[in-house]
Amino acid sequence: MTYDKRSLKVPAGSGETAVDGYVPSARRIERERFKRARARRATAVAALSTLVTAAVLFVVITGSPGWPRTRDTFFSAAYARKALPQVLDGLLLNLRLLVVCGAAVLVLGLLLAVARTLRGPVFFPLRALATAYTDFFRGLPLIICLLMVVFGVPALRLQGVTTDPVVLGGTALVLTYSAYVAEVFRAGIESVHPSQRAAARSLGLSSGQALRFVVLPQAVRRVVPPLLNDLVSLQKDTGLVSIAGAVDAVYAAQIIAGKDFNFTPYVVAGLVFVALTIPMTRFTDWITARTDRRRAQGGLV
Repeated sequence: MTYDKRSLKVPAGSGETAVDGYVPSARRIERERFKRARARRATAVAALSTLVTAAVLFVVITGSPGWPRTRDTFFSAAYARKALPQVLDGLLLNLRLLVVCGAAVLVLGLLLAVARTLRGPVFFPLRALATAYTDFFRGLPLIICLLMVVFGVPALRLQGVTTDPVVLGGTALVLTYSAYVAEVFRAGIESVHPSQRAAARSLGLSSGQALRFVVLPQAVRRVVPPLLNDLVSLQKDTGLVSIAGAVDAVYAAQIIAGKDFNFTPYVVAGLVFVALTIPMTRFTDWITARTDRRRAQGGLV
């Protein structure tokens, strides 16, 4: 039996169209209508609850006894306008640190991860050094690492070694974050099934070629979301180089706040970092969801 698509009728308001002669049943049309109604109701409830919560917080905060003083000290529009240009100028340093340190962290972290996964007794010293490095800098607080590098290295008075606080602060960031990223890469490498490596060896690839062309591409794809999360954290922690005297967004805010004892510049700097972090966080969420969908559909090995 053949059907003429032009003769097929779909009930009005169902949202369905006839494709290849298919006409949805009344039960499916009703189910789809129910799902859309439920989605609209959930959206309305979420919007209403958000508005109510925001209104309650606004009333509680603005009605507190110390709100006028807090508003003038932390949320002064005049100080915000004064601080914003200088904070944005300092933010350029944070962005440069993010780009340079991020690239260095990815390279060093990958090398450490590969060193920790090398097989054979001949590579034991290399594995031991990589393990000791990772354990030490993962356990050492970042602020202490910064203080040790920024103030300890110049105290050695070594010839040819820079005393630039930006370079030293970036070095401390790389030392710390490469340890965390190395563990992310190592987890990705170890998540690749051993049969992948065995299949590569059976095709005539050496151990190094199997790692480069078979294992690492799969491992890197699997750990992209956590790597992006580490880069988001690195972006925020670039503000810590201000303890060395580097004029970044945080230190620029500190200079202005120190003149008039008004903390609005700190709020401006914090909001600038938040505005920079949110797009990266949403991009990370999108990558994670996309990877999960592809893995569920069998698109990833």
